[in-house]
Amino acid sequence: MFDIKEILTASLILFAVINILGSVPLIITLREKVGRIESEKASFIAAVIMIGFLFLGEEILKLIGIDINSFAVAGSLVILFLALEMILGITLFRNEAPETASIVPIAFPMIAGAGTMTSLLSLRAEFDVANIIAAIVINIIFVYIILKSSELIKRILGKSGIVIIQKVFGIILLAIAVKLFTTNIGQL
Repeated sequence: MFDIKEILTASLILFAVINILGSVPLIITLREKVGRIESEKASFIAAVIMIGFLFLGEEILKLIGIDINSFAVAGSLVILFLALEMILGITLFRNEAPETASIVPIAFPMIAGAGTMTSLLSLRAEFDVANIIAAIVINIIFVYIILKSSELIKRILGKSGIVIIQKVFGIILLAIAVKLFTTNIGQL
């Protein structure tokens, strides 16, 4: 049932798509805007969304008449706007006096976003569900550690380090958005 190679492969794919390390500048910015991020809540909600989507995703999309490619294109646009915020230093995401950013935008769409969900559906076609769930758990543990450590990471990097990383990872996020868009727009 459990296959270490499948778990490792699925974990690495999810790690690349979730890109929590690349999201550190955004996490720090959100923490400054809203004051706190509930790491446990964000991690748990993201895990529930991912595992739920693993089992019900395709059926939910079919039920509302959306194909996976349309979902991926929509997700790429969300990622595009997040990348533009990081690169240009502008604020597109606005939430009137939120208490926390734990669920939106951290758990969804940052961790369990369209790219992650599309990847989960692709992984399901190739790997055993138990191995994918193990990969989700591994990634959620890593996400939790990064969310919990964001203040420490901020102190280590300093303001200029954060800005540099924010711009670099903004470009990477923009490239991911473009790839997700171009890969799926042709199939619509």
